[in-house]
Amino acid sequence: MGKILAVSLIIFSAVFTSFGQAQGYAQYEAFSPDQLDNLLAPIALYPDPLLAQVLLAATFPDQIDDAARFVRADSNPGDVDGQWWDVSVRAVAHYPAVVAMMADKLDWTTALGQAYANQSTDVMASIQRLRAQARSAGNLVSSSELQVVDTGGEISLWPAQPQYIYVPQYDPAVVFFARAPLFFGARFIIGAWLNFDFDWGGHRVFYHGWESDRGWAGRSRQYIQPNTFYVNNTYRNVPINRAVIQRPLNYGALNRYDDIHRTTNFNNFRGNNRVVSQPPVDRNNRVVTQPPVQPYRAPAPNKIITRNIDTTNRNINDFRGHVPQLPVQVHAPVAPAFNPVRGNFDPRVTSQRGQTSRALVRTPAPVVRRNVVKQPQRPPVIQKKDKKDGKKD
Repeated sequence: MGKILAVSLIIFSAVFTSFGQAQGYAQYEAFSPDQLDNLLAPIALYPDPLLAQVLLAATFPDQIDDAARFVRADSNPGDVDGQWWDVSVRAVAHYPAVVAMMADKLDWTTALGQAYANQSTDVMASIQRLRAQARSAGNLVSSSELQVVDTGGEISLWPAQPQYIYVPQYDPAVVFFARAPLFFGARFIIGAWLNFDFDWGGHRVFYHGWESDRGWAGRSRQYIQPNTFYVNNTYRNVPINRAVIQRPLNYGALNRYDDIHRTTNFNNFRGNNRVVSQPPVDRNNRVVTQPPVQPYRAPAPNKIITRNIDTTNRNINDFRGHVPQLPVQVHAPVAPAFNPVRGNFDPRVTSQRGQTSRALVRTPAPVVRRNVVKQPQRPPVIQKKDKKDGKKD
């Protein structure tokens, strides 16, 4: 029986390997611990219920981008519940500052999703490493917004209030090394969408479904109104989009995240398609087949453009961005005739096509003024009146 089982495993491994080679998958190159520390430093001090949602939602970067656009256009947080996104993306969308940050740093979000999809244990170890470092620096202490709990040697961060959750604000370059207390902005409601939590001992994120009476979920449950959007048995298998590994990103942009280990970069991933050694699967663990490569097809011509413009004319692009100039005269005009009376060229010049043109108008010759002798003016005649009868002489 043992030999049959061993032979079966060898055959399965060979078939699985050949399938992966046929689909073009290569060996996945994991992030190093220092690289994970740099990636997780901006969110390592988030409360556990929010951090669990962020890690899951990071495996859906395209949905994160769409959710951020939706939230910016719609100020009603309840409208995200019925959207098509994954349940974790909808949960993060209830916190506009968080979903906007993830959408603005989409390369970082994608790298975070890749790390969690294939290195969940390493990701959780990095979070615990960073939390211990912040506590050693004196910055991770319980407050009215955040409760620091030691659960079997692991550091858990719970919302301190049963109805509200606060998102901490801190500088990763300082808070893990020097004294710099955390700051908290506006408070947010704890809702049914926070349906995932950490099992630090088991190194996993699990769906609690608001059934537990322990921890932060136990004291918040009385304020929760469960609904089928988030409290559903289908979420017991935590959804992870493993296809995020195949999503291309600019790994050079990750070099800016060096707050923890300044000499660590991500240059080893440049030009490397970090794909998994196994084919991607969907939520039901079914293999997602890659669509066949379609042959190149020339774009269909636009009938409106081709009817009015000669698209084959190479000079079309020559005039883009240029100020239109006056047309250049092609036909040279006939030389003007000299006018002996005026002493200059006739400004009315007839071109070869018989059209009047003033392109070669000459400046008229200066007018020569002759000396004119002025005649002396006669004195005016004064008429005298007769003093007696007033008659004229």
